Amino acid sequence: MSDAAAAATTKLDVVLFPWLAFGHMIPYLELAKRLAARGHAATFLSTPRNIARLPPVPPHLSPRLRLVALPPPAIVDGLPEGAESTADVPPEKNELIKKLADGLASPFAAFLAGAVAAGRRPDWIVHDFCHHWLHPIAASHGGSVPCAAFLIVQATTVAFLGPRWAHAAHPRVTREDFASPPTKWCPSFPPGVAYRRHEADWAVGAFQPNASGISDIERMWQIIERTRFTIYRSCDEMEPGVFTLLTDLFRKPAIPAGVLLQPDLAGDNDGSLSGVRSEVLQWLDSQPPKSVIYVALGSEAPLTTNNLHELALGLELAGVRFLWAFRKPTGMSAPGTDVGELLPAGFEERTRDHGLVWTGWVPQVAVLAHGAVGAFLTHCGWGSTIESLVLGRPLVMLPFVVDQGLIARTMTERGVGVEVARDDGDGSFGTDDVTAAVRRVMVEEEGKTFATNAERMKEVLGDQQRQDEYMDELVGCLIRYKDDNC
Repeated sequence: MSDAAAAATTKLDVVLFPWLAFGHMIPYLELAKRLAARGHAATFLSTPRNIARLPPVPPHLSPRLRLVALPPPAIVDGLPEGAESTADVPPEKNELIKKLADGLASPFAAFLAGAVAAGRRPDWIVHDFCHHWLHPIAASHGGSVPCAAFLIVQATTVAFLGPRWAHAAHPRVTREDFASPPTKWCPSFPPGVAYRRHEADWAVGAFQPNASGISDIERMWQIIERTRFTIYRSCDEMEPGVFTLLTDLFRKPAIPAGVLLQPDLAGDNDGSLSGVRSEVLQWLDSQPPKSVIYVALGSEAPLTTNNLHELALGLELAGVRFLWAFRKPTGMSAPGTDVGELLPAGFEERTRDHGLVWTGWVPQVAVLAHGAVGAFLTHCGWGSTIESLVLGRPLVMLPFVVDQGLIARTMTERGVGVEVARDDGDGSFGTDDVTAAVRRVMVEEEGKTFATNAERMKEVLGDQQRQDEYMDELVGCLIRYKDDNC
């Protein structure tokens, strides 16, 4: 039977278990929706508070898509009461969220035992980078339940970090080791894609055990080595050649799931709440075409007051229209701190005629799709980068943590934007650095090239037939490898 015929007749029961960060949970939920839309049963696991904060499951999918809450550990030393995701803590406490995630091993085992006892043994468990303890549990219930890893980071980042054998042959332990591409064991790696020195401390730390007792890299290596294949939120058009490279490096199939974003199906695309069009979209309606730069750095970027001031003053000096989705950085200010206290004195008043600082909900996909938006100033989270390019918006890039720097370098090589210049040693940037980057993309002649390249990316990533084919090919892999190891 062909893969297409098998996919048409075989129905799977898949459990999906993401890391406790909303940048991971949302793509996992999108994957679950696409499986359910193809007639497969999908069970999404997280903790009670996270489940409550997820968007509702569309009614037509609810018969096949379940959200199941696993009870978290009652106490994790150092975590505030009720913290169940990285959104609940400052960045330095993320390693304690990993410890909390490890405490889900027993509830997960109980869930799986109950499913098997009820005659609902899953066909697959699809899980994240952190669940190094999951495979032995899956192997001991009702026969071995096969596992696949779904890594929602840029696939190029995983290639940069590399497999265990490469690190053993060519150890990297210092900032300088990560400030150049891994050409000793990967000669074909893009020469411009590496960490800056100020970013490389994260990579150095990722190879060291943290408060959870195990390093992030050891977690990733164990899950890739134990799973039958690895799935990525990406595609050949987004990262040409990287899936063949990853398959060779890790000696396991690397499977693209596509970008998992359909703009017409990505929630309330008109930004409406209770039938009322979002105020930010109403504001955009009054702006000229492609005149606004949308600014959003996520909710977890480790910003300082100085960062915010330099960014604000740089936007002001650039003289372009802007919409700033402003989020108070976690742990930066006391409850009740007014946004005006975090920005330069008088900034909002001076820019009121051409800028909007918005602290409420922002329908990001709808904003990026709006005709008034000409570019996106972003922290280069992988989800935000995908959204921008699917909608054809060039980038002004200000990365901070984890893989964001590597994403920025990759997008620079693709010619879809520029980075804000920063000091290589400490990562500092100034008003003029922000102004120069914004004007290069929004004002100067060079910006036309970035916009053209972003539009070309939109054409290929917006090919929904091709994106559906990636999902169908993934389902074919789940069917083909269900009973056979790779």
